[in-house]
Amino acid sequence: MDVCTLQVFHCGDVNMDRALPYREKTWHPLPHSGLLRSKSKRVTVPVSAYLIEHPRGRVLVDTGWHEILRTEPERHIGFPFSLVFRGTLPAGAAIHEQLAARGVEPRDLDYVILTHLHADHVSGLPHVREAKKILTTQAEWTAANKEFGYTKKMWQGITIDTFEPQSIPFGPYQQGLDLFGDGLLHLVYTPGHTRGQLSILVKVSAGYVLLATDVGYSTRSWEEMILPGVLADEQQARESLQWVRDFSQRPDCVAVIANHDPNLQVKSY
Repeated sequence: MDVCTLQVFHCGDVNMDRALPYREKTWHPLPHSGLLRSKSKRVTVPVSAYLIEHPRGRVLVDTGWHEILRTEPERHIGFPFSLVFRGTLPAGAAIHEQLAARGVEPRDLDYVILTHLHADHVSGLPHVREAKKILTTQAEWTAANKEFGYTKKMWQGITIDTFEPQSIPFGPYQQGLDLFGDGLLHLVYTPGHTRGQLSILVKVSAGYVLLATDVGYSTRSWEEMILPGVLADEQQARESLQWVRDFSQRPDCVAVIANHDPNLQVKSY
């Protein structure tokens, strides 16, 4: 039986207030911003990307930080976001560097899937712009180019294709895309954190691995049903998180991976 393989990469990390990954009830109107909050409330978490080897092609999910972050972090992230979070990128950790270490060039990628267009997911996009196709949802593309919270210069001059979710057997709304049409790799529509966010469901030899992106920030998120601090739609976010929780309890679920889980290990499936 055909299956996929999956490699987890850490493409740097990000430091932010703990209320950004885990929503807090507080007097503070914007606790996730970290403004007027103690530095003791800040946490550092990984920024992840994933390489999926499907029998019919290579798929990269998200892109981590761009190498310019090493020298010009504030200019790259931009105002006011550089006040909210700070990224770091060790030598050799940029996505094109890690792919090259595996003998993979950007032009070898059949798809780059952007789960959503927040900075820590698209910063490294110029490093893989030679991929055959770069893809996200139409809802995410529309929101990213109209709403606050995105850094539009990060995809300037890069062709990004979009799609409208179709009927699939997975997800809170059973919408998404069977990328190769064979059931091995589904892009699952899981909005809430952003308007068009995707999770990625991968069939590997032992069962399913669900890349839950920023639906939650660690296993604690769906175990305790803690929403992220930044939301486009609270009801959708809750429904998406509940679906991730339910899927994690399936006997054929090998792992559920949050992009920024501090316990996430660099490994392959």
